[in-house]
Amino acid sequence: MARVMTQTVLALAEALLACPSITPATGAVFDCLEGQLAPLGFAVHRFLSGEAPDGPVENLFAIRKGPEGARHFAFAGHLDVVPPGEGWSSAPFAPEVRGELLYGRGAVDMKGSIAAMVAAAAQIPVEAGTISFIITGDEEGPARFGTLALIDHMRAVGEIPDLCLVGEPTSVHRLGDMMKIGRRGSVNVWLEVEGVQGHVAYPHLADNPVPKLVAMLAELDALVLDEGTDWFQASNLEVTDLTVGNPATNVIPARASARISIRFNDLHTGESLSQRVSEIAERHGGTARPVISGEAFLTEPGAFSTMLADAIRAETGVEPELSTSGGTSDARFLKDLSPVIEFGLSNATMHKRDEAVAIPELDMLVRIYRRVTEAALAQG
Repeated sequence: MARVMTQTVLALAEALLACPSITPATGAVFDCLEGQLAPLGFAVHRFLSGEAPDGPVENLFAIRKGPEGARHFAFAGHLDVVPPGEGWSSAPFAPEVRGELLYGRGAVDMKGSIAAMVAAAAQIPVEAGTISFIITGDEEGPARFGTLALIDHMRAVGEIPDLCLVGEPTSVHRLGDMMKIGRRGSVNVWLEVEGVQGHVAYPHLADNPVPKLVAMLAELDALVLDEGTDWFQASNLEVTDLTVGNPATNVIPARASARISIRFNDLHTGESLSQRVSEIAERHGGTARPVISGEAFLTEPGAFSTMLADAIRAETGVEPELSTSGGTSDARFLKDLSPVIEFGLSNATMHKRDEAVAIPELDMLVRIYRRVTEAALAQG
């Protein structure tokens, strides 16, 4: 039985990996996934959303309905991948098995997990309940027209899951050692100070914006936003860009700009931090343009995390850590639909050249996903 499962999930993963799908992904990779889901009885709806420069983005919502009133469990993820870069030992979009490893861009982030989701769903009878797939082609990019558009569609058709599992690669040292029950929020702020250009020998005839910007950044850098919480690490503010762009050595520039990025826990909101930064910018004669990428969220430990931990423990013998570490994911949007947890493959090679997944981990992930789906559908 294990060998049959290996062949199945491996074939599914190889088929997805063979479809180049750099953000924003469209076309062939969605054809491939639809071809895997439709024979299992899933009704597949695909649509494009958004316009240039951040669109159009292709999205897929597939659902296989169980009996009337049955519980609804959703798998969520993305088919788009980051650019492969140079220096691969094999072609990044020509999947290759070497020993127990399957190589290809997206092997762990996250086409391997999607293949495991499909293989798990194939083993669960329709009578057990409703299963859906929430899949976007733009998680690695701006994410404006991806999962947000899928959420709008699900609300419009009245298909709201009871629980949602996102297949991001959360495991660190071995499969099962970490799941994500929350994420910090993210806000980026573009800062600018206008001055008056002039000759450096006549500073009284100019207004240098650089010292004002430096003072602004020093105050922002000195902020201690918090000391962390029971479930979240401390919020942090980082300067990510500083630009004057002055080619002349004897000219006071007309403007100076910078950018900061804040990752914040649930003691803050994107709006409150944006307001705080704007006030500091104004004190130093500048302006601030914040863009909030997502709010912090926490799925409180409880029935859902226990079901997933039980499934992980049963298949791997590992006790998973409940974590909120790392960057953002589309779980920041999906948490508005239902309780959401992220769990997937080992993340050691994600976004790197020679990205690879251990085939035995794909086997185990199928069994974990099957167990947690069965438990979630049987709940209540």
